[in-house]
Amino acid sequence: MWRLKIGEGNGPWLQSSNGFLGRQVWEFDPNAGTPEERAEVERLREEFTKHRLEKRESRDLLLRLQYAKLNQFQANAPTMKIEKSSDVTEELISASLRRALNQFSSLQAHDGHWPSDYSGILFIMPILILSLHVTGALNIVVSSEHRREICRYIYNHQNEDGGWGKQILGPSTMFGSCLNYATLRLLGEVPDASNVALAEGRKWILSHGSATAIPQWGKIWLSIIGIYDWSGNNPIIPELWLVPHYLPIHPGRFWCFTRLVYMPMAYLYGKKFVGPITPTILALREELYNTTYDEVNWKNARSSCAQEDLHYPGSKVQSFLYSCLNKFVEPTLNIWPVSKLRERALSSLMEYIHFNDETTKYIGICPIDKALNMICCWVENPNSDEFKQHLPRFYDYFWLAEDGMKAQVYEGCQSWETAFIIQAYCSTDLTNEFGPCIKKAHEFLQNSQVLQEHPSYEKYYRHRSKGSWTLSTADNGWSVSDCTAEALKALLSLSKISLNLVGQPIKQERLYEAIDCVLSFMNKDGSFSTYERARTSSWLEVLNPSESFRNIVVDYPSVECTSSVIDALMMFRDQHPLYRNNEIEGCVQKAALFIESKQQKDGSWYGTWGICFTYGTMFGIKGLTIAGRTYDTSSSIRRACKFLLSNQQPTGGWGESYISSENEEYVDSGRPHAVNTAWSMLALIYSGQVERDPIPLHRAAKLLINMQQDNGDFPQQEHIGCFNSSLYYNYANYHNIFPIWALGEFRRRLILTKK
Repeated sequence: MWRLKIGEGNGPWLQSSNGFLGRQVWEFDPNAGTPEERAEVERLREEFTKHRLEKRESRDLLLRLQYAKLNQFQANAPTMKIEKSSDVTEELISASLRRALNQFSSLQAHDGHWPSDYSGILFIMPILILSLHVTGALNIVVSSEHRREICRYIYNHQNEDGGWGKQILGPSTMFGSCLNYATLRLLGEVPDASNVALAEGRKWILSHGSATAIPQWGKIWLSIIGIYDWSGNNPIIPELWLVPHYLPIHPGRFWCFTRLVYMPMAYLYGKKFVGPITPTILALREELYNTTYDEVNWKNARSSCAQEDLHYPGSKVQSFLYSCLNKFVEPTLNIWPVSKLRERALSSLMEYIHFNDETTKYIGICPIDKALNMICCWVENPNSDEFKQHLPRFYDYFWLAEDGMKAQVYEGCQSWETAFIIQAYCSTDLTNEFGPCIKKAHEFLQNSQVLQEHPSYEKYYRHRSKGSWTLSTADNGWSVSDCTAEALKALLSLSKISLNLVGQPIKQERLYEAIDCVLSFMNKDGSFSTYERARTSSWLEVLNPSESFRNIVVDYPSVECTSSVIDALMMFRDQHPLYRNNEIEGCVQKAALFIESKQQKDGSWYGTWGICFTYGTMFGIKGLTIAGRTYDTSSSIRRACKFLLSNQQPTGGWGESYISSENEEYVDSGRPHAVNTAWSMLALIYSGQVERDPIPLHRAAKLLINMQQDNGDFPQQEHIGCFNSSLYYNYANYHNIFPIWALGEFRRRLILTKK
C-alpha cells in the first residue's frame, strides 16, 4: 500500500539546505494497510475509472484516507443546508467555518504544511519517463508499482476520441497523444488486440497527421529518444548564449522558465544526442507515422504542426530566421574551425546547467528543465555524481491519487499555499480554536525562507534570493515576488496574535531582508513580474519558437503579483513605519497606476495565474483599495464591481470556464464553482459591498455553505490554476482555502457593520 512520506531524505545523493522541510514523496510498502484499507483504495480507484469521462479531476482521496487515520480529529456534525427562503446568519457562517477548519486541520502534515496534488498537465510524466529511458535509469527509479500507477493515470485521462490532451482540461493534441503513447510503450504496454486504448491512441495520431505534426517541444523529445530525426527540427543554436548580454536577444534576458528549458535543449540539439535504439524504439518508428520511417520528409516536417496544437503560429520574421539558420548558419557552425565555437558554447551551457542543478538541489525550477538537465549530465559523463544526484529527486515530482500516479507541475506549492492558508484561518477570527495547527504552519513558513544568496548568482543571470520564499520549498531556491509577498502577509498577520497561541514572530532582521528582496523585484513602472524584473522587450515574443505556448519570452508583469506585493508592503509599513518608507510609498502609488492601466473595457482584470477574470479582478480591487482607492473615489473599482455583479449566476455563485484564459474574455461555465465564487466574494468585500448592499454576498455565502460536504470539505471541481494562458492545472487546496477565506471575511465584515 502506498504511503506519503513528509520531510524525509537519506542517502549519499540527496542534499537539503533545511532538513528536507516540505519534501513530499509517495512510497510503496507491501506490508502496509489492513485488508479493509486496501479494499477501500481499490474501490476509490474503480469509482474514478468508472466516471473518468464525466469527472476528470481527482479529489486526493488516498491522501485523505491516510490522514484520516493519522490525524483523528473529532468528526464533524452533518452539514446544515440553508433553505432558499432562509437568511445567512453569523451563526450559520460560524458553524460552516468550524466544520471546514476542523476537516482542513486534519489534513496538515506534521511539519506544518498541507500536502496536496499539484498536477493536471499530461505531458510532464512522459517527459520524466523519456529522460529516465534514454539514460538507462528507468528501472532504477520506476518500480513495477510505479509503472502500474503511471499507466493507470495515463489510461484514465485518455479522451473519448482516443487521444490525449496536453492537460486534463481541453481536447486531444498531437503533443499529448504522441508523448503519452510513447510512454505507455516504454513502460511495457503492448499494442495487441486486447489493448483497445493503445489502438485508439495510435488511430488518433495517424488520423491527425502523424508524429510529423507534433509541435516543437514534441519534436525535440521524440528526437532525443530516437523516433524523430534531428534534421526535422529548426535549429536551437547553443552559440546564442555567446552573444553580448547587452543585446536584447541574449537568452539571459528571457523569462527564466524559457531560458532554463531551452538551455539544455540547445545543448542536446548541438550534440544531436539520440538515446539507445531499442526494439521498442524501432517499433514506435513504425507505429507513429503514416509512411515508413525512412521515407519521412524531415525538411517539410520542420514546419508541420497539428491544428489542435497551434496556439501561437510562427511569424514571417521567424520563418525568415529559420530559413537562414537552416541554410547557412547551422551548416557553417558544424565546419572546422568554426565548429570550435560550438564546443565553447556547449561547454558554457554545461556550466550554467550545473549551476542551476546545484542551487536547486537537483530539483530544477520545474520538472521539464530537471529532466533535460539530467540527460545533459549523463551525456557529459554517465558515471558522474551530478547524474546520480538527479535520480532521487524524481520522486519529488510524483504524486498519487485515486486516478493513478501523476507528475506535478512543480515539486509542490508548499510555501505558497501555506501562506494563503494562514491568512484564511486568520480571516475567520477563530484562531484561538486552532492554535496548534496555526503554530505549526507559522514555524513551517518561517523555516522555509531562503536565508543565503546563491554564489555568483548574477553571473548566471539569476535574481537575488536572500530573504525570499519560493513557490515550494527552500531547496528549490527560486525566489518569487508574490510568494514572498504572501508569506510576508501571513507572518505579519500572525505577529498581531498572542505568541502563546501561534509562536514567536519572525525576527526583524529576516523581515527586513524579505522587504529588501521584494523591492528588488520592482519594474520601472512600479509593477511586479514573477521570478525577476522584466529584462527585455515584448517585441521579442515574435521569436517565440513554441507553437503551443504563448507569452513565454518575457517575464511579463501581472496584476496578481503587483497587488500581492503592495499589500505586503503596506502591511509591513503599518508595523514598521521607518524602514524604507519613501520607497514603499513611491512603489505603491506607481503600482496602483499600473493596475488601473491593465483594467479591461468590461471592468475586469485578466488573471495570468488563475482562471481567470474572477481571479484577476480579486487582485485588482484589493490592490487599488490597499493603495487608498475606494468605491466612491475610484471609477476602476466601480466598474470592476459592476462586472462581477453582472456575471453572478442565478444560483448566487460564479463559475468561469478555462476558455476565458484562451479567448481573453469572460466565459461563464454554466455552473457555480466554489473557488470562482469565493474569489468574487472577496473582491466585492474588499470594495465595501457589505456596507453598500450585502444581498449579493448573502446569496453567494448561502451557495458556498450549501456546497459544503458532510465532512467539512468544499467540493473539488474543475482545475483552477493557469500558466500563461496556455496550461491549466490543479491547486488542490484552493477548494478549501478560498471558500473559508471568503466566508471568514464576510462574517467579519457583518460583525463590524453591526457594531
